[in-house]
Amino acid sequence: MKDTLLQSRVLLEAGFVHAFTTRAGGVSPPPFDSANFGYGLGDDACVAENHRRLAEAMGLARIEQAKQVHGADVLHVAELSTEEVAQREVDALIAPAGRAVAVRTADCLPLLLAGASGEVAAVHCGWRSVVAGIVPRALDALGDEEVLAAAGPHIRAPSFEVGEDVAKTLAACAPGATVVEPYPGRPGKYRADLVAIVRVQLAERGVALDDVGGDTFAEPERFHSYRRDGARSGRLLALIAGRRRRSE
Repeated sequence: MKDTLLQSRVLLEAGFVHAFTTRAGGVSPPPFDSANFGYGLGDDACVAENHRRLAEAMGLARIEQAKQVHGADVLHVAELSTEEVAQREVDALIAPAGRAVAVRTADCLPLLLAGASGEVAAVHCGWRSVVAGIVPRALDALGDEEVLAAAGPHIRAPSFEVGEDVAKTLAACAPGATVVEPYPGRPGKYRADLVAIVRVQLAERGVALDDVGGDTFAEPERFHSYRRDGARSGRLLALIAGRRRRSE
């Protein structure tokens, strides 16, 4: 499975174990073929095996996830068991050294953060979460002055059509930046650029963003997409593991 994963050059050079999955390298049958990481879609046994293979490929004992609700709550997992984390409704997880956290996506933007302290965050950036401020809240929870950030595959601006109300709401998240544009030939519709908004929000805090690329909607052979496939869509995973300071 390791050969099918996407990784950030910035996070790799800093020594952080992390990955953005594609839809290749798993065991799920059609229509989720083959690396589906979303439970409750009808192939849970295969999803469990996909998780096992991914953890093995990354040298991890477990990968911790929560219930995602498109909000802006952030959870530090340090004092919680894996089972307790799984029951919490949050869209960003902070992990200390020795623990790995992940978020599931199928068009939303997965954001991985790594602090100089060695603590890390996995952030589920759907448009509602971005509007609610999940990016600055995750940075506040991480608490490091020096942070590395990487964005993974998500629905890109050419594919992400929104109405006027959503377009105005998203534009307000990144004043002065061009993050929404009229959709050609579709009056009242706009194209929204999620990664541009996240990049602006990070830059406001002095954090640069490494974008590994990938359009979930436009690349069906590589990625799952809920907007494209609906109930036939699997889920991708973005994971990162905390590590000790290099001096320790």
